[in-house]
Amino acid sequence: MGETRNVRKTLHNITLESRNKMSVTGIEYVESFNSELIVLKTAEEILTIKGLELNVNKLSLEDGNVIVNGTVDSIIYTKKGVLGAKGMGFLSKLFK
Repeated sequence: MGETRNVRKTLHNITLESRNKMSVTGIEYVESFNSELIVLKTAEEILTIKGLELNVNKLSLEDGNVIVNGTVDSIIYTKKGVLGAKGMGFLSKLFK
């Protein structure tokens, strides 16, 4: 007989306060970050945060929590495996 596995998805939430403080839960890891761009990996998608003077104030990968300070201009979700999400890094940088 086949086995059934309970697959539990990590809950993912975003709280944004006045575009200056952002709290994110359900993060698996931080792919990259600098003062204008933060790329985070959730269970199913890539989360890209763009802005000015961005700073990862708190990071707890054990709990999957990230707190970002700075001016948040955009929040973009990209499905994993979709062109431009991952593996397209070189070309996307080339054509920026």
